[in-house]
Amino acid sequence: MGFGKFHAFVLAYSGMAKISEAMEMMLLSFVGQSVQAEWELSAQAESLITSVVFLGMLVGAYAWGIVSDNYGRRHVLPYSVLPLAILRFYYDGSNLKRVGFNFTAIVTGGAGLLSAFAPNYLSLIVLRFMVGVGLGGGPVLGSWFLEFIPAPNRGTWMVMFSAFWTVGTIMEASLAWAVMPAFGWRWLLALSSLPSFALLLFYPVTLESPRYLCMKGRIADAVHVLETMARVNRVSLPSGRLVSGHRTELHEMGDSSEMAQLVANKKNNTGDLASKSEIGGLNAILKLLSPNLIRSTLLLWTVFLGHAFLYYGLVLLTSELNHGNRICGSDEGAEVTTTAHINDENLYRNVFITSFGEVPGLLLSAAIVDKMGRKLSMSSMLYISCLCIAPLMFTQTEALTTVFLFGARVCISASFTVLHIYAPEIYPTAVRATGVGFASSVARFGGILCPLVAVGLVHACHQTAAILIFITVMLVSGIAVSYFPLETSGRKLSDHIAA
Repeated sequence: MGFGKFHAFVLAYSGMAKISEAMEMMLLSFVGQSVQAEWELSAQAESLITSVVFLGMLVGAYAWGIVSDNYGRRHVLPYSVLPLAILRFYYDGSNLKRVGFNFTAIVTGGAGLLSAFAPNYLSLIVLRFMVGVGLGGGPVLGSWFLEFIPAPNRGTWMVMFSAFWTVGTIMEASLAWAVMPAFGWRWLLALSSLPSFALLLFYPVTLESPRYLCMKGRIADAVHVLETMARVNRVSLPSGRLVSGHRTELHEMGDSSEMAQLVANKKNNTGDLASKSEIGGLNAILKLLSPNLIRSTLLLWTVFLGHAFLYYGLVLLTSELNHGNRICGSDEGAEVTTTAHINDENLYRNVFITSFGEVPGLLLSAAIVDKMGRKLSMSSMLYISCLCIAPLMFTQTEALTTVFLFGARVCISASFTVLHIYAPEIYPTAVRATGVGFASSVARFGGILCPLVAVGLVHACHQTAAILIFITVMLVSGIAVSYFPLETSGRKLSDHIAA
């Protein structure tokens, strides 16, 4: 069916979730210092405002990866995190599975909006944790979008999907520049939560991944989705029956040589297939650590953790380095006020400029992801980022600091984009969302730790040590990438774990 109107809708819907996630994450570089000044917090307390979001994402990403592989990309059952009152308000007990993507929208948007009214530090921490839990559902949307995309240009469209993150970062930097000086951090939190609610409007017209349905043996449902896709795209489905089984892959529809294999398995095999493909709990982790997947899984966890540490650390460094230089280079030391830093428009300008570094990062990743391959693209960007950030071991002027951070942001965003394409490709459909969700959970440890380096060490006037840690993580991540077992560029998605 190629890439048509239906795919454009799937891209726009999942992209809106990406924008929402980016805005909620980017605001952390602005809110922490403002809250610190208003409530007279320590540097460690300021760091916790950022770390607690990643802690919530750790919980959410792991849980929702497993649940989506059991109940579907669209039909995600929010077991205990979503309040029972909300469940009863939206759906009756027999239709709880239909909450789906609403979980991310309700929890992220609701907790994000409520955090704008937080009366004290503890309530803010709890609400930001809930925002993180909601954001943990983001990888599910990535897997959902991926499973609709034809293999020949999958890399290009996944880069387009990642572009929505860049849009979100630029929107948040612009919003902070406009709102923070005049209205403060509470208005920024409230306005940043609005994109999450947009997901609720179009949820009723979303469809389940046909690849997931086929893997579960729900052939009739898969055919219905394929027919809807064909009707919206104004093309015809090939004749035949949809074949599904452990040894049969659901191939991409664009390949004319595969059209004769298209449509259905015998009904008496359907229930058996569904039962064999159940994933959940400890069983899911054991499958990820099975002999066929353990190397990929451990390396993926390492690289995800490193990228999260680097990406979010660079975001925080943009706002912290100049502040740290100002404190450490002043005769008054810690008596230099944070308030002056918050109201300094150079902060918003610098964050805005470095956020635009993701635009050439996206263009670069789109240009090299299929030509150079996933592995070489990631490793080369990580090594180049070392060269960009190395001069920051020594105090630089504000302009040079911004330039070096811009270059590092280009490389890390390009590498992170390719990683988000590679991760779901390396796993079979049976454990794809679980594998990516768990890797995303591990990445949150990087997000939890990076404020301790980007905020704690810089505030303590240990800038050289902080930059050396970033360089070390870049090198380790680059080496880990080179040891990935396979290159997925142009490779068709697999549906089942090899025996």
